[in-house]
Amino acid sequence: MVHDTWDYSENTPEINYLAEKMMSNSTIDTSLYGKFDVKRGLRDIDGKGVLTGLTDISTIKQNKMVDGKLVPCDGELYYRGYNVNDIVNGIRRDDRFGFEEVVYLLLFGELPKKEQLMNFRELLVQYRTLPQNFVRDVILKAPSEDMMNSIARSVLTLFCYDKNPNDTSINNVLRQCIQLISVFPMLSVYGYHAYNHYIRENSLYIHRAEPTMSTAEVILSLLRPDRKYTDLEAKVLDMALVLHMEHGGGNNSTFTTHVVTSSGTDTYSAVAAALASLKGPKHGGANVKVFEMFEDMKENLRDWKDNDEITAYLEKLLDREAFDRKGLIYGMGHAVYTISDPRQILLKGAVKNLAHVEGFDNEFDLYERVEKLAPQVIGKKRRIYKGVASNVDFYSGLLYSMLDIPCELYTPLFATARIAGWSAHRLEELVNMGKIIRPAYMSISTEKDYKNIRER
Repeated sequence: MVHDTWDYSENTPEINYLAEKMMSNSTIDTSLYGKFDVKRGLRDIDGKGVLTGLTDISTIKQNKMVDGKLVPCDGELYYRGYNVNDIVNGIRRDDRFGFEEVVYLLLFGELPKKEQLMNFRELLVQYRTLPQNFVRDVILKAPSEDMMNSIARSVLTLFCYDKNPNDTSINNVLRQCIQLISVFPMLSVYGYHAYNHYIRENSLYIHRAEPTMSTAEVILSLLRPDRKYTDLEAKVLDMALVLHMEHGGGNNSTFTTHVVTSSGTDTYSAVAAALASLKGPKHGGANVKVFEMFEDMKENLRDWKDNDEITAYLEKLLDREAFDRKGLIYGMGHAVYTISDPRQILLKGAVKNLAHVEGFDNEFDLYERVEKLAPQVIGKKRRIYKGVASNVDFYSGLLYSMLDIPCELYTPLFATARIAGWSAHRLEELVNMGKIIRPAYMSISTEKDYKNIRER
């Protein structure tokens, strides 16, 4: 049977029946995880990740040794041994853009000299092009409501334009990675323009990237109808990109990159798999959920400065009585950090400055109040094994909204930054190629005698 469209969004009674049967035969007794000492989510009960690999790309510190014991401390993040605070503050002191420099650092393991950075920027500009008619034939002809799916489709399609797509030699994969890093801003923004025009029925405009622009400037220039932006806007976005570029080998999308790369597959498939992981609301999609949660909060609060009213709303969130009724306060807590997320601290300062300039002081004040009150509410309502603090997603949504970046692009911007980290980890996995990554799962099923279909 052939249909003009592929629209089967309604669940039929048969599907509902089969879904119930599947669930009844697939549910595992949660007590068994403790009985067999299964590290669910590859994490201990206190949130510490199970050691599954080694990396020289970034370091996350959340504990320090005191009197022979590990105790929680303010989080620290290092890119190739350099503290991200020093990297960001160094870039800010020089009043320049840093994304391209940190891409170089992550890929090649050292800070570039002036001439090396200039040559690398020229290489990125050289690769900041898409195949002829790619935008028309791939991006515009199949618009999607979800930009992450749009980017993933574009990445997989670029495989068809590559003369050596399956070649996993280091030289070839490095070339592929640099090309993808260069074009991700275009894939993201052009995908949004297709959605905005064909699905939301707004005007369509496609700008070209100027060769003199930094990655942050390219994003704002391609996105805005008049291509105009302030230096402050571009520099704050550049900082956000730097802070989202890399976060160790254990985060879900980077671990996905390692797992898929270990199978020997091509770069485009590995990146598409990482994109699928980052899309999830428990990972990169969290910045969208934070923003949407605050929009709902602002609609339901009578006084944004009333801490008691804010606390009551946060309690409703945890009691599944507000927003999406998932029982979560988005942007709070992290799989690794317990006391503070260093990325959040850096980003918060920049967001506060931009909020004052753009007239968003009241919104920033609300975010700051929630940041202080949420850990107290969570501590009362939940049994927690480690500290709860705001993470990098907490303020990023507010930042993007102040930059007039549509909500549909929040997670794609995360991907535009994190493709640098994924690339570094893919190359690291290939250089140190060992066994295919295959963790063990314990089967709890019982053996059954096969019955002829007439006897069932």
